[in-house]
Amino acid sequence: MMTSRERIRAIIAGEPADRSGFWLGQPKADTWPIYHAYFGTDSAEALRQRLDDDYRWLSPDWFEGVYLAPVFTLGREKTSHGMRGPLAAVEDPAQLDDFDCWADPDQLYLDECLHALRTAGPVYRASGFWSPFFHIVMDLFGAEDYLVKLYECPEVVHAVTDRVCGYYYEVNRRLFELAGDDIDALFFGNDFGTQRELFLRPEHFREFLLPWIRRFIDLGHAYGYQVIMHSCGAIHQIIGDLIDAGLDALHPLQARASRMDAETIARDFGGRVCFFGGIDTQDLLVHGTPDAVAAEVRRVKAVLGPRVIISPSHEALLPNVPPQNVLAMAEVAHEPWITA
Repeated sequence: MMTSRERIRAIIAGEPADRSGFWLGQPKADTWPIYHAYFGTDSAEALRQRLDDDYRWLSPDWFEGVYLAPVFTLGREKTSHGMRGPLAAVEDPAQLDDFDCWADPDQLYLDECLHALRTAGPVYRASGFWSPFFHIVMDLFGAEDYLVKLYECPEVVHAVTDRVCGYYYEVNRRLFELAGDDIDALFFGNDFGTQRELFLRPEHFREFLLPWIRRFIDLGHAYGYQVIMHSCGAIHQIIGDLIDAGLDALHPLQARASRMDAETIARDFGGRVCFFGGIDTQDLLVHGTPDAVAAEVRRVKAVLGPRVIISPSHEALLPNVPPQNVLAMAEVAHEPWITA
C-alpha cells in the first residue's frame, strides 16, 4: 500500500499508482460544520483522515500573521475588479515609484507554515504562496483600464507585472530555501478563464503572463518540486502552452466550462500532464444523488486516468454540497485501478 505522499508524487509523474489520488478541496468556513456533524469529526484534519484525503494544501497564505505588512495595497477599498485602481492613469513605467502600493518580501512570518509542513505526516504537501498576480495587476489598474493598457501602454503593464511577480518569486524562493524536502509541490493559481472563454486573447496571455508562469514553474523544479497550477474557467486554448512550459499538473478542470469536459481534455492533452479535479461542483455535487456522483467519478477516472487526482471542479466547496455526495466522491476515488 502506497502512502498518500508516494501516491500523489507517482500519479503526477506519470508513474504507476495503486489508485487515483483524492483531494477533498478547501471547503468554505460555513461548510465545515455541516461536514463535521455528518462525519462525526471535530477538525479539518480529522475529516481529511476520515475521507483518506491524500493532499494537504499548506500555503503560507493560510496562516494568520504571515504578512507583517499589507500586500499590494490598492490605496482604497475595492469591492470589484472593475473599480479603477491607483495605477489607472499611469502611462510611463517611471511613474510607478511614486506609488506606495508595493509589497516588501522582508515583511513575512513563515514559522507556522514551516511547522505545519514538517509535521504533516505521510501526506502530499502542496505549498508556496498562492501568487495571484493576474488578479492583483488587474486590481492595481482596474479591469477595464488593464485591458486598454494591454494595447495602449504595454510597457506599463509589463513593468507592473514584473513588480508583482518579482515579489512572489522572491517570497516563494525564501520559503523553499527554508522548507527544503518538506514541500512536494509548488501550488499556485490565477483564474484565466470565464465559463466560456479566456479573459485575455491567447496572444496577450503569451506575452504578458506566460513568461512569469514559466519562471514560477522553473523555480519549483529547481528545488525538486512538482508544480501544480490552478485556473478556473475555459482555458483550453492555453493548456498546450502550460504543458510546454513544464507544468506537471493542472487544477481544477472546471467540468462545465467550454471545452473543459473530461473527453475533450483527454483527447487533446491526455498523457501530457496530470489532471486534477474534474468532478462538477456547479450541478452534479450540488443536485446529484450519491449514486450519480459515484458513476461520474468512475467515468472521469476511466477517461482521464491513470494520471488523475479526483477532486471537485472548484476547491472551495460551498454549504450546498451535501456530505453524502462528498463521501461518494471519496469512496470511488479510493477504488483500486482495474487492470487487465
